[in-house]
Amino acid sequence: MTGTVRDTKSARTRRRVVDAAAHVLLRRGYAGTRLSDVAEVAQVQAPAIYYYFSSRDELIDEAVAVGLDRAQTLVQDALAEAPADLPAIDRLAIAVAAHLRTLLTHSDHAAAAVRTVPQLPEAMRERHRQAQRDYLAVWRGLVAEVRDDGDLDPALDPGTALMVVLGALNWTAEWWDPARGSLEGVIDAAQRLVRQGLAADAHP
Repeated sequence: MTGTVRDTKSARTRRRVVDAAAHVLLRRGYAGTRLSDVAEVAQVQAPAIYYYFSSRDELIDEAVAVGLDRAQTLVQDALAEAPADLPAIDRLAIAVAAHLRTLLTHSDHAAAAVRTVPQLPEAMRERHRQAQRDYLAVWRGLVAEVRDDGDLDPALDPGTALMVVLGALNWTAEWWDPARGSLEGVIDAAQRLVRQGLAADAHP
């Protein structure tokens, strides 16, 4: 029993350290993230971090991996809860809402991952490329469904349109301030822009 309690406490502390790393990454970026700052947020002694992670980069790797996984899981969960006969454009709108909620309110992890991956050294970026590809595949599938339903403007290249949409969604982490506007307002604006911007009948 003692061992179980100790292991559970250790796991909780490890999660707290990873959460703290995401918090610092989001605000200071890869270059500005120091273990001393992570330790302060996690309320542990800095040397204690080495009990869980062999280096600063290993900890950052973990925080980014958690963020990428969380973003994909929450979007897929939201899509799974949608009615099976929902039009593809509505499924895309659900994904937009889930992505924004994950990025802006669920935790620091997703936003930290989105901001930090481009800053990472090449070897670290490579370790996260498959997770990025997997998440991108979810969105490509959604846009393909919109096209197959005949609701995508045929003048648009689906891949280019998708990257423009994701770029705009991800940029909200840079500018959104909850004190100046509601999350629901951001989601509504994004969904309207996606629906009207991609719509087959929106362009003469």
